[in-house]
Amino acid sequence: MHESAPSAVPGTVDTPPRGTLDELDLALVNALQMAPRAPWAQLARPLGVDAATLSRRWARLRDSGAAWVTCYAAPSQVTYGAMALIEVSCVPQARVALAEELARHPQAMSVELVAGSCDLLLTVATVTMSLMSGYVLALSRIEAVTATRTHLVQHLHREGSEWRMDSLSRDQQRDLTDTEEAAARTAAGATLTTEDRILLLALAEDGRRPVASIAAQLERPESTVRRMLNSLLHGGRAVLRCDAAHLHAGWRSTATLWMSVPPAQLTRAGDELCRMRDTRMAASVSSEANLLAVVWLHSLDDLARYETQVAARIPAVRVLNRTVTLRWVKRMGRLLAADGRSTGCVPIDVWHPVA
Repeated sequence: MHESAPSAVPGTVDTPPRGTLDELDLALVNALQMAPRAPWAQLARPLGVDAATLSRRWARLRDSGAAWVTCYAAPSQVTYGAMALIEVSCVPQARVALAEELARHPQAMSVELVAGSCDLLLTVATVTMSLMSGYVLALSRIEAVTATRTHLVQHLHREGSEWRMDSLSRDQQRDLTDTEEAAARTAAGATLTTEDRILLLALAEDGRRPVASIAAQLERPESTVRRMLNSLLHGGRAVLRCDAAHLHAGWRSTATLWMSVPPAQLTRAGDELCRMRDTRMAASVSSEANLLAVVWLHSLDDLARYETQVAARIPAVRVLNRTVTLRWVKRMGRLLAADGRSTGCVPIDVWHPVA
């Protein structure tokens, strides 16, 4: 949001005006995007605020639903065809109720009420293609659903956890990128084990959950849980993601652009999208629109500017469709209120059987 925000300084007021995130809030979220489980003492120096203040500030953000850290399986754990964006059309009077019903599905990572060619847009992940097929067929059996259109993800050029607030100075970012936690997020991963899956679900609601709390739940020694957790996160099999209520952080509009480029240019086009500040997620998909971007914007007027920039960077691109988000009902496992604040969690479980 702020390309050259000043460092937070000691003495900043702990409670900003209700309904907004102040500079320290944004800096803290940005820091946790880079190092989600870093101790407060480790974040104190780059943020210029004492550890106790950071702890209080995060507790307020978390408890109010303004920001959160969650955990889910890394994209490397989902095979081709087992992740998709699904456009759903439904009878008008059932729109909100259907969105809330689908948000309870553990396979539905995100659920949006949208304006465009459909009523709802789902981001869905399953561990196998057969489970994805079963999920799509189950959707069609819901009485309120009138049509679906499935776009299978071929390749993620950028996953949402890689997007940053940009509320920290370059020096602050440099300090944080040296942390062990930040390095763990970029490692390649092997296959998740059964114990990994248990840990994922234990961290889904609170990615900063203390080891002692997890150990008590699993009835395992803390040393064992700490070792398991380090292996999971350092092995790149899981994603820790810090997110915030976007409306309170200054992003008033979000949209998905469905684009087409010649197949030979697909990889380069995806890379170009990733270089654009407003691109939250970019993926190659298997449909007439073979490339999509999820963009976060300060206002809806910025969408035309974004499309103009895309056309300048990728001359062969054609925008085939666009959906503008009216409301996020669920984002990466978090149930959201109309103002974007978290009201609960339905952990993402790509192994969950289809009802």
